[in-house]
Amino acid sequence: MTLAIIHTRAGLGLEAPEVQVEVHLANGLPGMTLVGLPEAAVKESRERVRSALVNAGFDFPNTRRITLNLAPADLPKEGGRFDLPIALGLLVASGQVPPEVLDGVESAGELALDGRLRPVTGVLPLAMATRAVGRRLIVPRANADEAALAGDLEVLPADHLLEVVAHLLGQSPIAPHRLARPAAIAGPGADLIDVRGQHQARRALEVAAAGGHNLLFAGPPGTGKTMLASRLPGILPPLSEDEALEVAAIRSVSGLALREQWGQRPFRAPHHTASAVALVGGGSKPRPGEISLAHHGVLFLDEFPEFSRHVLEVMREPMESGQIHIARASHERRYPARFQLVAAMNPCPCGHLGDPRNRCQCTAAQIQRYQARLSGPLLDRIDLQVEVPALPPEQLTSRAVGEPSVVVRERVMAARARQRERGALNAHLAGRELEAACGLAAADRAWLAGVLERLRLSARAYHRVLRVALTLADLAGAPRPERDQLIEAIGYRQLDRMLKG
Repeated sequence: MTLAIIHTRAGLGLEAPEVQVEVHLANGLPGMTLVGLPEAAVKESRERVRSALVNAGFDFPNTRRITLNLAPADLPKEGGRFDLPIALGLLVASGQVPPEVLDGVESAGELALDGRLRPVTGVLPLAMATRAVGRRLIVPRANADEAALAGDLEVLPADHLLEVVAHLLGQSPIAPHRLARPAAIAGPGADLIDVRGQHQARRALEVAAAGGHNLLFAGPPGTGKTMLASRLPGILPPLSEDEALEVAAIRSVSGLALREQWGQRPFRAPHHTASAVALVGGGSKPRPGEISLAHHGVLFLDEFPEFSRHVLEVMREPMESGQIHIARASHERRYPARFQLVAAMNPCPCGHLGDPRNRCQCTAAQIQRYQARLSGPLLDRIDLQVEVPALPPEQLTSRAVGEPSVVVRERVMAARARQRERGALNAHLAGRELEAACGLAAADRAWLAGVLERLRLSARAYHRVLRVALTLADLAGAPRPERDQLIEAIGYRQLDRMLKG
């Protein structure tokens, strides 16, 4: 047989479209031609495959004209994942391996010059796509655990090209890889019991966890803003099976380890010098950014106003839509970005505005410029805005402790159970669904309209108030928000009003 077709998959973000590696041997001037929109690393596979076949003891068809086509031709191909399918295609086309043994099989892996198989990135999305079509998957052994996370899929791990061929010829079958489902990791270990005082901030943290709301802490340095933010993952419910797979798939295409992070909600804390591309994703070959790596978890932005205003503004759309669409001239990617934003900031450049312990050294103009780095539309998207004041010495040295994370987490999970019955977290409810869930009485509606007028809150801020009030009702076990919940929810917008001047 002089024509072989081998099945594999490309990596386009979280998608893994099928690619057919077509190998044709013909008479003519000896040589090897690779077509099908390959990038540089794929073109170099010709030399890796040639050396791997020869060093593994196989015959390389040096006297034939070899044409390799990666179909479909308009799909970009990148990376070393096509090495193994190309090698198997050459073995089938040259008659060294019968074609029928590759029926129902997909493969991916990079070849070393001696025939060893090296791991590649993005194997989990590839494995999930292979499972969907009911085929088996041959991968490097280093990728076997990751591929097995896909679930009901026969994963065949190998260390060397010779092992793959011996399996296909029935000489030494490879046992399917078995992976016991890793237990969910309990959390980052940071507990709310370590936080002294700051009762309003603790309350806001619980409300944020219960409804999936964005949260902003503002206060002088050393008041516990970062400590509070780091405790949020510990009071969030564990990831579901589907959520854990989504998080793992994003880490897979980013080349990050999976096993030690399995089942744990992401907590990403980029430095304030991060660029827009680092935060939302992109590049000439679009990669996930921090907002996607924080999917189903927490994105913590410390020193919030120190981020470039342009960097912060690019988050506005994904904060609403829960995804990021990265478009380039020749291709585009979509990555999920359903993250929970927690930000922390000082009230002024020196950090001591309103701090009884230290006198603020900033001028009014400096304070105004500093706070103006946060735009009104961005602040409108942050549901809870809480001041974190400096603790008096007697509270700081007190032996009294607050509730541990496990107790708060129980209340959060109970509130989220009520929201699951509505079909979505309160932070994601909008329009008619939100109004129906709140079911405000006529008197409460009239009162709320007057408050919104006096506080000059936007329509978006109004809906944010309703969402927070609904979460407060869920935490209290009430069927709908009452006046007390509305008052507390509005109280979380006072910092917003101050920052907007």
